[in-house]
Parts: sequence; C-alpha cells; structure tokens
Amino acid sequence: MNRAEFLLRDWVGYIRPLGEQYVRWRGSRRGRTLYRCPLLEELLPESVAVAEQAARRAPTGKDIFLFSVWHHWVEYSALLGLALAGQGHRVTLAFLPYEKWGRPLDWLTLRQNAAYTRRLLTPAAHLLNPVSVIDLDRPPLPEKLERAVAQVALYDTQYLLQIEEVDRRHPLYQMRYQRDCLAARTALAWLEQHRPQIVIVPNGLIFEFGAVYETARYLDIPVVTYEFGEQNERIWLAQNEPIIQHKTDALWQARRHIPLTAEQRAWLEGFLRSRQTTQRSDSFARLWQEAERQGSQQARAALGLDRRPVVLYTTNVLGDSLTLGRQLLGPTMSDWIRRLMRYFAARPDVQLVVRIHPGENLTDGPSVANVIYQTLPTLPSHIHVIGPKEKINTYDLMDFADVGLVYTTTSGLEMALRGIPVLVAGKTHYRGRGFTLDTDTYEEYFARLDEVLANPAAHRLNEERLELAWNYAYRFFAEFPRPFPWHILHKDEDMHRHPLQEVLGEAGRINYASTFRYLTGEPLDWEHLD
Repeated sequence: MNRAEFLLRDWVGYIRPLGEQYVRWRGSRRGRTLYRCPLLEELLPESVAVAEQAARRAPTGKDIFLFSVWHHWVEYSALLGLALAGQGHRVTLAFLPYEKWGRPLDWLTLRQNAAYTRRLLTPAAHLLNPVSVIDLDRPPLPEKLERAVAQVALYDTQYLLQIEEVDRRHPLYQMRYQRDCLAARTALAWLEQHRPQIVIVPNGLIFEFGAVYETARYLDIPVVTYEFGEQNERIWLAQNEPIIQHKTDALWQARRHIPLTAEQRAWLEGFLRSRQTTQRSDSFARLWQEAERQGSQQARAALGLDRRPVVLYTTNVLGDSLTLGRQLLGPTMSDWIRRLMRYFAARPDVQLVVRIHPGENLTDGPSVANVIYQTLPTLPSHIHVIGPKEKINTYDLMDFADVGLVYTTTSGLEMALRGIPVLVAGKTHYRGRGFTLDTDTYEEYFARLDEVLANPAAHRLNEERLELAWNYAYRFFAEFPRPFPWHILHKDEDMHRHPLQEVLGEAGRINYASTFRYLTGEPLDWEHLD
C-alpha cells in the first residue's frame, strides 16, 4: 500500500471505536498478510480436549501471565499455555499480533490480526483467557521503567541492523521504541491490576519480550524467561533475569566440585564431535560449519601459514543477542576489534587467523570483516581473514592454534577444552570459571596478550585447569539446557511428534515434570538434577 493509505489505516485503527467498527464490518479478513497460524488451526481442537481432561485431575496451580508477540510465537505460546492449563495453572495468554519485528504495521491491520487470533483461540478461551494487548489500558511509564524500555529498543535496533552504534533518531529505533513502550504500558496496566504469581516470557532482553520482562521486574513480579539453543528437545530457563545472558553462576557453584563420570565425559566427547560436522543429527536444531573437516595440515597449507605462533580469533556476529550488553573492556565489541587489529598489525612475529562466524551467512547486516578492513584496508601478510562462506572448518583451525581470542562465542570454551590459552574480551558465561585468561581493562588485556605470545606453550592449560574446562563444558551443554519437547525453530514438527496428550501423560511427566516446575517459578535446584 502507498503511504497515504497506510497513514489512513493507521489512524482509523488507532482510534479504538473506529477500528473495532471496521473489524466488525470486515471481520478478520486481512487480504495478503504474513500473520497466519495454521498449526494452531490444526492442533487446537484436539489439544483443548486433552488439556481439559488433564486439568480435571491436576492440583490447583498458579496464576500465570504468558506473553507472546508475532504469529510463530503466538502459536507456540498458545500450545505451551494449554500444557500449563492442563497441569492446573490459570493461564492468561497476552498477545501482540505483529507480522515483522522491524517492519511498520498499521493499526487497522493490527486490529484485524487480533480479531483473527481471538477467533482462533475461542475454543480455548476458558483455559487460556486470551488477551489482545492492543485493547488494554496504556498508562504513562514511570521514569525508571521508561529508561529500561529505551534500552530494550536500543538492543532491538542493534540486533535488527547488526550494528553497535545507534542514532536514536533512526526510524527503526523510533519504531521499536514505540512498540516496546506500547508493550510495557499495557503490561503495566494489566499486571498492576491482576498481580499474577508468575510472568513467563521468551528471551527477556529484546523486542516486546524485553519490555514486558522489564515491566514485571519493575513491579517485583517473578519472571521466568526461556529461549532455545542449538539442541533439539532442550530449553534454556532463567528466573528473574534474561535467559539469553546465560548466567550459570548457580549451576557452576552447585556442580563444579562433582567429578565427571566416564559416561558423562563420553557424552561430551560425542557432543563435541557432532558440533564439528555439517550434518545435522536428531540432537541438533542447527549447526554452523560450512565444510567438513579436512585436517589441520590442509588448513595450514590453504592459509599459507609458517612456523610462527598462530593466534585464532573466532568472531561473534555483530548485533547478535549474545553480544548485547556484554561490553567489558570498552564501549563496543567493534572498538575492541579495531584495537586488536592495530595491535597485530605491529606483531609480524605471530600469525593471526580471523574466522568470521558462519552465522553471518544467515544475516544481511555488516560483517565483522567490515570492521577489520576499515581498520586495516590492506592486511599485512601475517593476518588472515576467513570469510563465513569459505570452506574451511573452524575445528581444523583449532588443531594448530597456539592462542585463542574471543569476545563471547562458545568456541572459546571449546578451544580451552583442547588446552589452548584463551583470552576473553566480553562478558561471556564461561569467563571467570578458572580456565580462561580474564582481564578488566584494555591495559591489562594487551599486557596479558604480550605475556602469552612471548611463550604460548607455557600458558597452555595444565591438568587442573583442563579438568575445570571439561567439567564446565559438560554442565553448560548437558545440564544447563533442560529437557523439553518443543523447539521454536521447528515447532510444527515437534508438536506433531510430541503431541499434548504425550506431554501431559505419563511419559511427559517422567521427561519434563521438573522443567515445567522450573518454568512456573519453582527455584532451579542445580544440586539435585533429575
């Protein structure tokens, strides 16, 4: 549609009586729209019947506010809500029916999407109490909460544009700020009035998810955040913090003194081997390698490396949620990269290999390589940059690396498992666990780098630190993600493979009962995992 039509539809839809009258006239017919919930249309009738039957046998649960945005998450949250209702909880499913995270949507289409969603959820209304967020009151935000929401909008813009330095006058920031404020204002009105026992929201850091998380914390209402990683049938959970920050302090404190069994070590070895391939097994939702392993000698020859020490820097994706708010040494990750490149330009006595994250193949924003070439337009011969599409397996590079450099990427943990000394520049979850080289300032960082490069072999992990790395890796990969039947990346396949009848049945109770307890606010008991 043209801009004039967009503005008219936006005005009509924003004025609630006009928008509702239009929807009553037109119904939920929305023309060509991206907002569709076919999985919900297919599975809801049977799932409602299953949840009703299970709820009759279930003990009284909690009052839960379940929040969702965008049709994929609305579908997921509706079926998750039925699983919770089937366990005796009183669920309110609040939804915002947007079509894209970064694309403007007129209010009239938003109201039509909301009407479509309400119609779909009608058979489950007695179990889910569906609430269209756009219909709630919108009180002004207190100053403290407004600042938190503005930070969420900043993260949104960094994430969507894959940049770190944002002009708050940018149209995308302005749009994200308005949407996040809408989510926070409406959540504030509803949560203040109803005071649920628990709020459940994905991610907790970005988009409207982050805005609602901040609102619940402002009101001192307990929040559980959840997210999905690379493993199938696993979910990450956090209580009263954004899960994407991967705070593993409590897990590590409870489990670090327990030696790994032979079975656990064998599991970790197999898991790590699986990460190195391009073939996705049933255990993985995604893998990042673009090439199968060819061996370290072939990789060395392809790069033309000689006998000088090799430093391997494995990058993050710019603006990735795993880098947002993780600054440690300086204002941005890019600032650290620029300093790093200038440092190594003056160190021809070593060879720097930069492996650009293969995940950049799935993004459209600037590459870390842009930051490198802006700093060093002509690379010295001892600095090698491997692009995200180049057919070199990252793990072949680890085989001959003498030193590892990372910001927050998990490859730093994997290099430590090989005994490689790793310097960490960002606030990653495995920093400070006893097996990485950690500093708090640029001065300390580059002084430590000088020290390590003077004798890399002397800084390889000893047996004690190596054992710490393996123990932590097992805890993070095997125990931190909890068993769960449905992964957001392929929810359609998972929800057919593990229907609600199974999840609420005996097999589900055996496999997922503890995860559901944690999801609904029971403290995470890392000392007694089942």
